[in-house]
Amino acid sequence: MTLLFDLMNAVPRGLILPPANLFLLIAVGLAMSRRWPRTGHAVAACALLLMFLLSSTGGARLLVAPLERMTTPLLAPERAGAQAIVVLSSGRLQRAPEYGGRDIPDYIALARLRYAAHLQRRTGLPVLVSGGLGNEGAASLADGMAAALREDFGVPVKWLEARSRDTGENAAYSAALLRSEGVKRILLVTDAMHMPRSRAAFERAGLEVVSAPTVFFSRQPQPLGAWVPSTEGMRRSSYALYELIGMAWYRVRSAGAG
Repeated sequence: MTLLFDLMNAVPRGLILPPANLFLLIAVGLAMSRRWPRTGHAVAACALLLMFLLSSTGGARLLVAPLERMTTPLLAPERAGAQAIVVLSSGRLQRAPEYGGRDIPDYIALARLRYAAHLQRRTGLPVLVSGGLGNEGAASLADGMAAALREDFGVPVKWLEARSRDTGENAAYSAALLRSEGVKRILLVTDAMHMPRSRAAFERAGLEVVSAPTVFFSRQPQPLGAWVPSTEGMRRSSYALYELIGMAWYRVRSAGAG
C-alpha cells in the first residue's frame, strides 16, 4: 500500500485531469490503431467525444452537480453555534503590478473571502485564514488572504495558518491552532465542490464543522449555449474531477493507514 501511495503522489496532477488525460487517451488510441485499428479508433473517438462534452459547462455539470449536492447553503449562520470562521486558500496571482508587485489571492480565493466577510459581519466571529506554500522568505497564501480581508473588506483576521500545503494540512494545522484557543466548532468556508472533502478532513482533525459553502455552479441556468465548448467548461470539469479523485484517494489512504 505504501508503494501505491508513492506512485500516486509521483504522478503530476495535470496528467490525470482534463484536458491532458484526454489528449493522452487519444494518443494511446491512435498508437493502438496501428495493430488493432477498430479498437484504437474507438478509444480515440471516445476520448475526443469526452473532450467535447467536458469542455462545455453543460457537460461539466454532470461532474459538478453530484459534488454540490453533498452540501447545502448555510441559511442561518447566527444560529449555528460556531466559535470561529475558517477560510481555506485556493491560489494566487504572483507579483500583481497593480498592487505594487505583491502576491494577491486569485478569483477563486476572492469568492471565498467575500463570503467569509459576509459571514463575519453577520456573526461577529473571529476569522482564521489557512494556506501555506510560501517560498522561503516569501509571503504565504494566508498572508495574502488576510491582507485582502483587512484592506479590501474591512474584516479583522485573528489567526493565520501559514504552513499547510493541501486540504489535509489545512485541517490539521488549523485544528491545532484553534484547539489551543478553546475553539471546537467552526464555520468552514470554501467552494461547494471542495466542501465534501474539506469537511471530512476537518472532522478527522477533531473539529465540529458547520459547512458554509459558496460558488454553486450547478444551480446556474443551463441555456442551449451551455453545451458549446469553452475554457470555463473545461476548468469546471477539471476541478470537479480533481475533487472526486481526491475523495477516493482519501478513502484509499485511510483504509491503508488502518
